[in-house]
Amino acid sequence: MPLVEVTTPEHRRQFLDLPARIYRNHPNWISPLDHEIESVFDPKRNHNFAHGEAIRWVLTNPAGEVVGRVAAFINHETPQTDPTLPVGGLGFFECIDNQAAANQLFDAAQQWLSQRGLAAMDGPINFGERDRFWGLLVAGFTEPNYGMFYHPPYYQQLFETYGFQVFFKQYTCYREVAVHLHPTFSRAFDTYAQQYPTFRFQHGSKRDAEKLARDFHHVYNLAWANHSGVNPMPLEKARELVREMKPVLDERLLWFAYHNDEPIAFFVSLPELNQIFKHVGRNFNLWGKLRFLWEKRKYMQRPDKKLFGVIFGVVPEWQGKGIESALMVHARAEFMRAGYTDIEMNWIGDFNPRMLALTRSIGARIYKTHVTYRFLFDRTRPFERSPIIR
Repeated sequence: MPLVEVTTPEHRRQFLDLPARIYRNHPNWISPLDHEIESVFDPKRNHNFAHGEAIRWVLTNPAGEVVGRVAAFINHETPQTDPTLPVGGLGFFECIDNQAAANQLFDAAQQWLSQRGLAAMDGPINFGERDRFWGLLVAGFTEPNYGMFYHPPYYQQLFETYGFQVFFKQYTCYREVAVHLHPTFSRAFDTYAQQYPTFRFQHGSKRDAEKLARDFHHVYNLAWANHSGVNPMPLEKARELVREMKPVLDERLLWFAYHNDEPIAFFVSLPELNQIFKHVGRNFNLWGKLRFLWEKRKYMQRPDKKLFGVIFGVVPEWQGKGIESALMVHARAEFMRAGYTDIEMNWIGDFNPRMLALTRSIGARIYKTHVTYRFLFDRTRPFERSPIIR
């Protein structure tokens, strides 16, 4: 079957249109926005092109109908846990239920990466950060959260039959906001409340975007930047994130803990945007933007909103000292006052047992499972899963 590199407007349209056909009988599918997919492959909008490269293809059948798509990419600044095993990425995979078609797409990515000196490929992943377009859905086929893909169940077989192996599992957890926290959380809350103002807990302010960016940047780099596959974040990147997300931020969902005015923990959440975008559609043109504003207004007036926990972190010095528990008590109370009844949290890898234990401690349960697979080009090399964070 003809495999064509995406180089023209027609190819880009074919790449974007394929999912609508594949998921036409999947009522829980919510399409990502076209312009957000395209931004991944635009060197002017994706800073990863400064130290990497990407390619994408569409696959057609003999009748000229598109039956598959895939992308491959290299980010030379991604930390490599094993210097003898340089790893590239495969992503944005969509395909009909046909192993031969899937194999052709996987082969194309493998050959392109191998020619550039890579020894393995992870997928499906993003040419960018891990907070979006990362992993294959294998359990919990409910509506996807904003920034995550929904996949049909047969994709798992396509990947595993080709030879991909589970590198790590990604768990999305859910809880009802009103469910009571364990009494230990209240005791931590009381302990730190008695030490005000040395310790204080407050939500961010959209009016002071610079402080919001700096506080986020500080905690993120101390709490997350040493994890495998996670790069330190430049301050300008934090400012960019705040600017991009400001139109959809609800500052009541942006919680920070401070010790003597130093931010030492955060729990950053957003309204679950796919509950709005599913009424808007794929095109974020002028009409789409106006529709979004209308749908957002209606959604924010609802007494049963859903929020999405984007990221949680505590700087190492304060981990295990109850800061996270006190922060959760403050955040939960404000969530309830703001009319949020349900929360799904951004995925947590099975390589992070401490974070999974914390999630269980607040009464959350695993609701969805995605998988990041790895395919070793040398099929005789022993396979190793992602190392556990100790």
